[in-house]
Amino acid sequence: MSAEAPLAGVRVIESSMLGPGATGVHLADLGADVIKIEPPQGDYIREMTWPIIEGVSLMHLHVNRGKKSLTLDLRKPEAVEVYLDLVRGADVVIEAMRPGSLERRGLGYEKLREVNPKIVFCNVSGYGATGPYKDMPSHGIAYDTWAGIVNVAKDEEGFTYIPEHASIGIHAGPLIAAFAILAGVIRARATGQGCSLEVGQSDAAAYMDWYRSESHKAYERPEDEVTGNKADGYVRREVGTAGMREGVRYQMYEASDGGVVLFMASEQAFWKNFCEGVGRMELFERWPGSKFADHAKGNRELQAELRTIFASKTADEWIAFGNEHNTPIAPVNTPKTIADDPQFQHRLPWLPAKEHGADMLPFPVQFEDGLPTPGWAPTVGEHTDRVLQETLGYDAERIAALRSAGALGKEDSE
Repeated sequence: MSAEAPLAGVRVIESSMLGPGATGVHLADLGADVIKIEPPQGDYIREMTWPIIEGVSLMHLHVNRGKKSLTLDLRKPEAVEVYLDLVRGADVVIEAMRPGSLERRGLGYEKLREVNPKIVFCNVSGYGATGPYKDMPSHGIAYDTWAGIVNVAKDEEGFTYIPEHASIGIHAGPLIAAFAILAGVIRARATGQGCSLEVGQSDAAAYMDWYRSESHKAYERPEDEVTGNKADGYVRREVGTAGMREGVRYQMYEASDGGVVLFMASEQAFWKNFCEGVGRMELFERWPGSKFADHAKGNRELQAELRTIFASKTADEWIAFGNEHNTPIAPVNTPKTIADDPQFQHRLPWLPAKEHGADMLPFPVQFEDGLPTPGWAPTVGEHTDRVLQETLGYDAERIAALRSAGALGKEDSE
């Protein structure tokens, strides 16, 4: 790396448990100094979910990579003083757990800004710090079911179950929080005034699915005010991707090798390019469609023709065809096969297991000068002495006194 990391010089103190700790990893990946404060027994994220890699969870290896771990028993007043010393030289404090957790230890926002008026304090929790659900215990899938993102499935015996799905809230919440934190830091450095902010992962899940909820809201208005698209004769189609089930020019098709591609010639110009490319201009002449957003909804005759056409080439051949003939055709991957995709391999080279404990995806932004390589996720208290010595300037005698008082717990190590 030839240039200084984008967030070099930004110090973050993170008190986190489980997935919300991803807030700090986004900052660490960009070069911030993220110090994770753990209770002596550590964050049990190391034992959560699957897979477990050589005794440690993949979730921990990813969510806490590049951070330092300092153990503090915040039941001890000496440990609280250490925390405040850290805050004095920090830009950010992240409370990635139930709201008020630090307040109960005498480390709420008001106390923190007494020692550092520029501090940016961010809480990341399940349902946020206000509202009737604020104190409810929860896990990550709850935010997606709450937001209406995960459909209920039922097995052959009539039992309902959680279907396979992409998690949204637990990923979007920390990412949005990191974005807001940096806005706070920019303002604090300009004005000298920090701020307090909080993010609910449930809110983030709903926000990421704004198109569907806002569409439903729009459809509550009279049809003379809110209609469907011109290509559908202004008839209201089902909201979001549900309205694409009967699409034909915007649809998935199986290729000759069993692979599947997504065909997206909903603009008339793209549809014409496709018909010219496959030598079937009669399809365009018969069904030219509207200029924009015309999926040829429900046209089974055309869909049968396209099914036959797409069965004539492999998936890779169709991707190459789309590129050559300026027609949107995309691969349809799975979480397992995506790693074999050449675009994935070019854009998202794996962070190798030998250096990080597991093969992991890098931060998905291409900086001109590159980004620092994140370090291995820490063991409990791995950097306790180092942080106290190098960050706070404590001498060996003071560290020994803290350890004797139990402020560092009994499980920290360097």
